[in-house]
Amino acid sequence: MTIALLNPFVFSCRRCAWVLGVAAALALPLPALAQVDVGSASALRKLVPAQTLEQAADKQYDQLLAQAKAQRALAPDNNAQLVKLRAIARRLIPFTSQWNSRAGQWRWEVNLIGSSEVNAFCMPGGKIAFYTGILDRLKLTDDEIAMIMGHEMAHALREHARSRLAKTQATSLGLSIGAQLLGLGDLGNAAANLGTQLLSLQYSRSDESEADLVGLELAARAGYNPQAAVTLWRKMGEVTGSGGASFLSTHPSGPERIRELERNVPRVMGLYQQARR
Repeated sequence: MTIALLNPFVFSCRRCAWVLGVAAALALPLPALAQVDVGSASALRKLVPAQTLEQAADKQYDQLLAQAKAQRALAPDNNAQLVKLRAIARRLIPFTSQWNSRAGQWRWEVNLIGSSEVNAFCMPGGKIAFYTGILDRLKLTDDEIAMIMGHEMAHALREHARSRLAKTQATSLGLSIGAQLLGLGDLGNAAANLGTQLLSLQYSRSDESEADLVGLELAARAGYNPQAAVTLWRKMGEVTGSGGASFLSTHPSGPERIRELERNVPRVMGLYQQARR
């Protein structure tokens, strides 16, 4: 994904400096134990300072929004699609701290960018962006939007970017894990000078599987139908090869992905039914 792909045809608008209010949500009791099984997060992520990476992500996010605003492609606060996205996020956020204790400190933010590109992401620290192309071209339901948002939030909550950066930078710098644990700052410096890497990271198959399952549970707890995860990825598969589907360059669809989601839908259906009651 590159900023140059922005399409200014959708909106004439001002910067949407919107931050979700989560103080009340943080006062809620923690939910029951996770229903999906994704194991422990990678210990390698600890080699990169979380705060440093989140600050780098904030900077890149601000740059992305500034460019979108300059191209008149940033949705205003009263845009109907953006209002819907933010409402969905407000329902998901109360359940994020179960997956990452830092999530309660994040300044969650959601923005919408006018582009035919099929894409969405959540950066470390809770900065979310959707492109109008993913909403319009896939004709997403609210439940399907929640699955995408939950999936992207899960990447941030499981700190996949942090782990991926630790692995790639440590290898390229020729550093040993032992050296990093002794306090050498090379990985921290690398995290602070990422350029556009956070917008084009290639996650592993296990990262994608984790994000699918954690996102599925987040959305179910928030009252969104888990079956939508299956219909979503079927739609994703249909747009493969149709052009502009940047989402699929980092989130490939396939039968095994759908089968794994189908196996896990029953695990979270009770959470969804409880939320609906």
